[in-house]
Amino acid sequence: MESDYVIVGGGVVGLSVAWGLLSRGKSVTVIDGDDGSFRASRGNFGLVWVQSKGLNQPRYAQWSQQSAAIWNSFADDIHGNTGHRVALEQKGGYSFHFSEQDLYETVEQYNRLKSQLGGNYPFEILGHNELKKEEPEIGPSVAGAILHHQDGHVNPLKLLKALAQGVRNQGGHIVNGRKVQSVTHDTSFRLRCDDGSVIEGSKVVLCAGLGAAELGPQLGFKAPVRPQRGQVIITEKLPKFMNRPSLIARQVDEGGIQIGATNEEVGYQDNVTGGGIAEIAEQAVKTYPILSRAQIVRTWGALRVLSPDGLPIYQKSKTMPGAFLVTCHSGITLSAAHAKILPDWLEGASDAPDLEVFNEDRF
Repeated sequence: MESDYVIVGGGVVGLSVAWGLLSRGKSVTVIDGDDGSFRASRGNFGLVWVQSKGLNQPRYAQWSQQSAAIWNSFADDIHGNTGHRVALEQKGGYSFHFSEQDLYETVEQYNRLKSQLGGNYPFEILGHNELKKEEPEIGPSVAGAILHHQDGHVNPLKLLKALAQGVRNQGGHIVNGRKVQSVTHDTSFRLRCDDGSVIEGSKVVLCAGLGAAELGPQLGFKAPVRPQRGQVIITEKLPKFMNRPSLIARQVDEGGIQIGATNEEVGYQDNVTGGGIAEIAEQAVKTYPILSRAQIVRTWGALRVLSPDGLPIYQKSKTMPGAFLVTCHSGITLSAAHAKILPDWLEGASDAPDLEVFNEDRF
């Protein structure tokens, strides 16, 4: 049976796109890899994050803001469809700084971006004493923080589970444990998988993360994505003491503290190293000294999906009309936009978002 769309990639990006297309009445088949695939959706930090994005490309800041603004509505849709809550909390987030000079330089960058965005970049500067009122457990080494009011976080594993259920509830098909090996196109797309099966669709959206590097050229894409390892720590469940998330640590809805993350250019190695874990643990304790007494219950390494400039890629194939590439390293932040806005771009609607700055011609 031929679907209107075949989505290659069953992570948060692919499932969010599938959700949005199904909600518009399209038939969708999602092809997901096996457990040996690199899966950023199962190893990320769970942030819905605006600040610091788009410092060199304001359109990226706007796109992140659009998604953050509709995240609450998207979470309500997920709950209404599946009964699952994804633990969304959007009360702002911190960028911590350990020197006045570093804080000042970052504020200068934010002010420039705020001016480019017409003033729509709501943040405030908290000195150490002001920050202490918001976060009583903050350490003396923290000089201050930038509190950005559009930031927040979710439980990414609950989100992934809910998206998969929601796709199925809306009539979508998810085919697990298969890898697409080749694609041909005449009147429709035919995707041959490693088990010999063939899946057909009128259109194809490549959302395979790092897998796009291999499959992309068959569909006419450069797909210049690369891996970057991030290592993460999870502590035991603790009483609530952290009010807002940061890039250093966040308290998840179950009570544990998620600490992260390294930024390592090590190819496709997703293992954990003693040095990496020690580095992020030291920074977390410097920020929140109370964490020196916390027990570590698990650690992991996962691979981010990065383009050469770190921005998303949204590309329509020039050689295979009906094929699209969608890839980014901010799949959680952009999940709402991918579900509620991006389908208009895929469908060529008159009110589709302008995503030209994110195409591959910039490389």
